[in-house]
Amino acid sequence: MSLMQPPVDELLEKTNNDKYLLCSVAAERARDINDMMRGQRDRAIALQSATQIAQLAGRKPLSLAMEEIYRNEVGFDPQQFGTDES
Repeated sequence: MSLMQPPVDELLEKTNNDKYLLCSVAAERARDINDMMRGQRDRAIALQSATQIAQLAGRKPLSLAMEEIYRNEVGFDPQQFGTDES
């Protein structure tokens, strides 16, 4: 039983069992999500309190990135990340 959702084994299948590629893709997507959340937060603070925003955005960027990878919503070029995949 895996406590992490989605399971790591299934995430690795998305990157041909290359754990380094999975980490690189997930980290880059999480940074993008974090940047988007920051930009939205700055605009939203004018309309809502920081506490309300924190409750709505309770998900971690890395968790969101892993879920997107699992659902094949993130495209990537393995060569961009320095892997030898042919």
